[in-house]
Amino acid sequence: MANNTPEKKIPFWLDPDKRAIAYQGLTIIMVGLLAWYLISNTLTNLEKQNIASGFGFMDKEAGFEIGESLIPYSAADSYARALVVGILNTLKVSVIGIILCLVLGVFVGVSRLSDNWLVKKLAGIYIELMQNIPILLQLFFWYSLFYEALPPVRQALHPFPGMYLCNRGVIMAVPTSHPAHVYMFIAFGLGIVGALILKSWARRRQESSGKDFPVSWTSFGMIIGLPLLVWASFDAPHSMDIPELKGFNFKGGLMLSPEFIALLLGLVIYTSAFVAEIVRAGIQAINRGQTEAAMSIGLKKSFILNLVILPQALRVIIPPLTSQMLNLIKNSSLAIAIGYPDFVSVTNTTINITGQSIEGVALIMGCYLTFSLSTSLFMNWYNKKSQLVER
Repeated sequence: MANNTPEKKIPFWLDPDKRAIAYQGLTIIMVGLLAWYLISNTLTNLEKQNIASGFGFMDKEAGFEIGESLIPYSAADSYARALVVGILNTLKVSVIGIILCLVLGVFVGVSRLSDNWLVKKLAGIYIELMQNIPILLQLFFWYSLFYEALPPVRQALHPFPGMYLCNRGVIMAVPTSHPAHVYMFIAFGLGIVGALILKSWARRRQESSGKDFPVSWTSFGMIIGLPLLVWASFDAPHSMDIPELKGFNFKGGLMLSPEFIALLLGLVIYTSAFVAEIVRAGIQAINRGQTEAAMSIGLKKSFILNLVILPQALRVIIPPLTSQMLNLIKNSSLAIAIGYPDFVSVTNTTINITGQSIEGVALIMGCYLTFSLSTSLFMNWYNKKSQLVER
């Protein structure tokens, strides 16, 4: 017999689902009211001080010089262009720093596990020493080293032909600008893409047939050979832009400022110590039986490391490695302490001139948030790609 008894309605304050919705709605209202109060109060205070809000100042003339720039820039350019210069300077030191940090960190981390007592101890000393010296002190050390240990321009050291060392930085000869260089750069990029495709094909081939393929030498030939072929097709231009001392400074060549070198050294040396420990921990996380099994079939030590240990260790290495890459990018903002014109430094100068502090801080936050999220997305994709597929 059907039960026709009507269901008893539960009051909404006793219904957990409805109560949760009410709490969330109340939270949204409170956050919205707080945001409205802060924004309206800020706009009122800016109006009282006759400070215009918004980003209209971006099109105005900046009126200040920037010591280093990857693109043409002068004081007559706009604030927007000055900020682009700062972004490019931050990207330059971050990208180069990450590459050098990975190379040095992997080398030191593997050395930490070496059978050679001296190599193992030196790697351990490096890690312990560099991890426990604050990065800001390291920046000051490298920066002061240039001005205290290196001579002035007229007494510049000349260790190699076309290279000079002085308290204004490192000056070196570079190839003279030529249309071939653009095509060589394109060929270099195509070589890298081709090497990655070849590596993927060789791995699938090895998994299916067990046959090995000389990926390293073939990839090296593609990455180096293609640009050399392009260079040769343009009649091998070899003229060099050699720096010359004229007056109180060098003219020509490429100059790396003390600020850039000090910042790069500080970031790379400090962060690579942490990367080395991550690499060491990742390698030691692999069961010893994996190494013994690889040795039992006659694999060389280099093959064991590259084909057996590191591919498995990547699953442990990549997540903490991502954090260190993000730390390097964010620590680059310390460049302001030694005068390198990164994005934070250029934005601070803009704030001091325009008084647009809120907009300037918002730009800094948005810039570093974009850098961090982009790095995280790429590393998360690579981490997912490196995971073992379970059946």
